[in-house]
Amino acid sequence: MNPSDRLRDLCGTTIAKLADPGLRDRVHQVRVRLDAPLKIAVAGAVSSGKSTLVNALLGLPVAPVDAGECTRVVTQYEYGPDDGRVEVECEDGRTVVTRLAPGHRLPAELGVPIDLVRRVRVHLASEALRAITVVDTPGMNTTTVENERAARRMLFGTDQDDDHAQALIYVLRYVQAFDDTTLAEFRGLTEACGMTCVNTLAVLSQIDRRGDEDDPWPTARRLAVKAYADLRASVFDVVPVIGLLAETAGTGALGPAELDGLAALAALDEADLEFLLLDLDDLADSPDSPLSPEVARRLIRHLHRYGLRTAITHSAEGPEALRQTLLDKSGFGVGARTGTVAGGIAHFARRADQLKALAAITQLRRVSRAPAFGSDLAVLDGLAAELDETKPIAAGLHGLRIFAAVEAVARGQLVLAEDMQNELFQLARSDDPAEQLGVPAHEVPEAARRATERWRARAMIERGRVGGQRARDVLGVLEDLAAPPVLQTQAPIFLPVAPAPVDGDAVRRLLASPLVPAEDRQALAHLIAGADGAAQVGIAAGPPDVAAYAAALSARFRSLSHFLPFTADRRAAESVSDSYAHLAVTAVQKGSPHVG
Repeated sequence: MNPSDRLRDLCGTTIAKLADPGLRDRVHQVRVRLDAPLKIAVAGAVSSGKSTLVNALLGLPVAPVDAGECTRVVTQYEYGPDDGRVEVECEDGRTVVTRLAPGHRLPAELGVPIDLVRRVRVHLASEALRAITVVDTPGMNTTTVENERAARRMLFGTDQDDDHAQALIYVLRYVQAFDDTTLAEFRGLTEACGMTCVNTLAVLSQIDRRGDEDDPWPTARRLAVKAYADLRASVFDVVPVIGLLAETAGTGALGPAELDGLAALAALDEADLEFLLLDLDDLADSPDSPLSPEVARRLIRHLHRYGLRTAITHSAEGPEALRQTLLDKSGFGVGARTGTVAGGIAHFARRADQLKALAAITQLRRVSRAPAFGSDLAVLDGLAAELDETKPIAAGLHGLRIFAAVEAVARGQLVLAEDMQNELFQLARSDDPAEQLGVPAHEVPEAARRATERWRARAMIERGRVGGQRARDVLGVLEDLAAPPVLQTQAPIFLPVAPAPVDGDAVRRLLASPLVPAEDRQALAHLIAGADGAAQVGIAAGPPDVAAYAAALSARFRSLSHFLPFTADRRAAESVSDSYAHLAVTAVQKGSPHVG
């Protein structure tokens, strides 16, 4: 039985024994959240590009990027069949219901004084939100908070311990310098909110706004490496992104007028074009501009200078090819590609059950320390005992052992030499044994065996302390990697994911369309021919990866539908998107690996 199932059973038996209705309700809420979508908060400084990234994640221009009421409150985007329903939760317990404005946008005013708003919930009928819930938080001028309660309210809209996100994407300004004070504040914020390197991704945003480089990516990647060196004990990765391009591509923001405007700019003499792009105000105001002021301002708003240059260069390739180019140039990524935002989401998706179980353990430990009377005292003592590190529930979170060691390094509980620190962080950054150890696949057992000697010695030196336990955690992972293949017969195997229903006519219509890129044609061929879920997304993997890939492909074809000129083609793309969404949900619900 895996930790999540054990926790469900523990919650059930604890609820049955507790007499206090308040304690029963707290344990019940923990049980409910184990089955709920993984909740991911997006936080960052004011004007860091946070809401733009939220829109890219959602594939809809919902989150406001301009100053307004909704940028000052916590807004939670969750799945709901009543698409566009907005629930404004007030501090006095009231809930005021309103709706999104046309175009899937939050209303300019919430109908309630902003000081009385506790949190806003937005319901979207997006299949991607069946697997995750996205929490957009107010921009912060500083990460400093007075106490843990203030930190939780800042990020999650509540000062209660039992209702907060299980993962965090922290958006950092591309130009921000990381001094010791900033790093200390960031670590304090994440620790106060139950975040560690296992569930925190840092994003360097607005990388196209620094300097006059024609291609900002070489410098951005170098700065991301440097930022990770500064933050590696607090985040599992630092990735650069141009959120504006990801939002524009993901939401289908460029309409016919904008596409015609790009074609007109592409037809200009190169010298004239360069002159117009030197000052973006000239693009809208110059009598030499071929664009109307309205179209020019929309292009600037959706692309800015680097995006404009990229879009002009590729405008003749067609709407869908242009959308794909902008998505590629944004660095947002698709599927499980490492070093991207999408890769970070896939990291969270693969560990969703473990992350929710980790959060549940933390919440139940808080419950076990709550004031109680009579027989409830013994019940809470028994609850605390079941959550001990040596018991099956906590010990079963093997996939998080490496991250627990990284957290111990960050807190000074595990002191390591530089070479062993680097070894630990490399283990944490990848799921692939060869990448974890930095050797070819056939050398993994021997490299892991050599590493076990170092970590066994460290565990002995730290024996009896927290650092010793964390060193033994790493040792256990390395021993698993060092085991010969014949000893790994009890490795987890996944049962096949059932194939999703597919509208064959819709697939054949898209395959016949010249506007569908070759990469998408290959995906369609897998979808219609695949005998099971993994084959339908073209990979050989278990449910977690199938879910991540299917969700990415669902968003991809949903976005494609915005660019296809014929209604029948758009409906076909939407049908394919729905098939992938169905597959993602099926894979998420498939459950845990079985032991073979």
